[in-house]
Parts: sequence; C-alpha cells; structure tokens
Amino acid sequence: MAAKSKNWQYFLGPLSKDNPVLVQILGICSALAVTAQLKPAFVMAASVMVVTAFANLIMSALRKGVPGRIRIIVQLVVIAFLVILVDQVLKAFVYDVSKQLSVYVGLIITNCILMGRVEAFALGHRPWPSFVDGLANGVGYGIILVVLGFVRELFGSGSLWGLRVIPEAWYVHSGGFYANNGLMMLPPMALILVGLIIWVHRGSNKDLIEK
Repeated sequence: MAAKSKNWQYFLGPLSKDNPVLVQILGICSALAVTAQLKPAFVMAASVMVVTAFANLIMSALRKGVPGRIRIIVQLVVIAFLVILVDQVLKAFVYDVSKQLSVYVGLIITNCILMGRVEAFALGHRPWPSFVDGLANGVGYGIILVVLGFVRELFGSGSLWGLRVIPEAWYVHSGGFYANNGLMMLPPMALILVGLIIWVHRGSNKDLIEK
C-alpha cells in the first residue's frame, strides 16, 4: 500500500508542483519551436512521454550492470535508440506531422528532461517507479506543449487540429469583427505565454518561491 502511495506521489509531482517546464525550466526550446499548431505539439508531447518513460525503465533495469565511467554513453545510446524508433513510427503513421516537426524529433535526444530524470531518479530506483517518474515528467512536459499549441493555433489561425473553429463570418474581410493574431505564430509569443503560465503557477504555489 505504501509503495502504491509513493508511486502515486511520483506521478502527481511532475504534473504540478515539480513540473519540468514550469519549475525546473527544462524543455523550453521545443516548447517554442513546435507549438504553433496543436497537432504537432500533441505528437511531440506524446513522443517525449514515450521516450522519457522507457528510457527511465531501461536505465533502471541496467543500473547495477553499467560501470559509472560509461553510464552517460549508455544513457545516450538508449535514448538515441528510443528516439530513432519513435521517429520511424511517426514517419510511418503520421508523415505530415513528422515533416512539420522536422529535426525537433531528433533533438529529443538532447532534451534535458530525459538525462535529468535518468540521472536524478532512474539510476537510484527500481524499474516500475522509474517508469512512473518518466511517464509523469513526460505528461507534465506535454501538458504545457498542448496548452501552448491550443492557444497559439486558436488565436493565431482561428483553427484547432487544422479544423476551422472561428466562423469565417466573424472575420473582418467577411464583414465581421475578428482578425487572427499573427504574433501568436511567432516563437517569441510562445516564450511570453510560457512566462505567463510560470507566473500563474508560481503565484498559486508560493512555497516554490521560498525554495
């Protein structure tokens, strides 16, 4: 029972009070690059979640058999293998999104969240808690990407998941009152939105500021 409670804590932490983006300020680059639309943001979030969870699982299972002097190399090999596997799956099943994400899927290898969780958690815990921790950190990261993708595509393009949401009749060119905000499609706006989310998050969790 205690183990289940601890695993639940491992899962809930990264979703709020220990979110890798909002608290640890990790994974910011991809948050700026792939969130102009909701679909690629969601696919990127799912990709990182899978890689983080299974990298933690594999490295935890190997932790006692990997010499300390080569552990970083082994971690990179494991993460690179998982990223290549995910990249091939994306190309096979969602090729259009894979093209949109371009090199950013490959750059998951350099995402600080992955190496951080392997070093900070997986090498010191058993496989199942490590898998839960990796999954939770991937979900925590993914939530931010999806929120950014939702807001930026909605107000920048008037659509969600590529489908028109704001009626054409509302637009100025059709005699209406609305115009898309082009600033939403630029990377600096993603940074501003992340900053606002961090501000709100820190304001509602004041104990984080004291830490």
